[in-house]
Amino acid sequence: MNKVNILGVKIDKVTIPEATDMICEMLKSEGNHTVFTPNSEILYMAYKDDKFKVLLNSADILTADGIGVVYASKILKNPISERAGGFDIACKVIERISNTGEKLFLFGGKPGVAELAKENLINKYPFLNIVGTRNGYFKPEETDEIVAEINKTGADLVFVCLGAPAQEKWIYNNKDRLNCHVMMGIGGSLDVFAGVVERAPEKWQKLGLEWLYRLKKEPKRFFRMMALPKFGFTVLFKGRKFTKEDK
Repeated sequence: MNKVNILGVKIDKVTIPEATDMICEMLKSEGNHTVFTPNSEILYMAYKDDKFKVLLNSADILTADGIGVVYASKILKNPISERAGGFDIACKVIERISNTGEKLFLFGGKPGVAELAKENLINKYPFLNIVGTRNGYFKPEETDEIVAEINKTGADLVFVCLGAPAQEKWIYNNKDRLNCHVMMGIGGSLDVFAGVVERAPEKWQKLGLEWLYRLKKEPKRFFRMMALPKFGFTVLFKGRKFTKEDK
């Protein structure tokens, strides 16, 4: 698969439809697979943390969730054609499996959010087979119980929405104990499915300003957003070192 090395993380140069096709094929295959959708903040996190970088690179699919990742690929002269966000891919996968019988488990969010997301999704796709929900507030010692709960439902696909890096670490640490075919980390997507968080209007998305709209709605994210310029400068001044290592 064609990839671009961004600060040591090898992002797949896939579009939303291509990622959707791959995930749907994985749902029909043997074994389990992991899908991570890192944005600029997550890639900068991995740049500073080698263990997290290895964890991300272990995924079967790594997509560019964020316009900053797309811009970084262009700076490195190995451009990604489009932003392939986790929410957008999840929407397309849901649409594809909405009447095929594959079993979906929703894991994450505050208490009640996963249940509300299920209700909204079933209203939109009456034949979507959501077999279980679980909120993302738990103690480490409850992990065995959660794994058993997911396995008991026979889920084929699990959306893990714990936020980064918690969701990626949870998937990585538990993937060999889960019987599902695909585990996908998609951050705050359950909040959007549940209707408790509003997504940016389409015109903001097309301009690559979804991050700014979210900051406008949630000013407390300001300090987290400081990672974005750090990421940009690091790619600009150190990014080519990593691409050269691939040659």
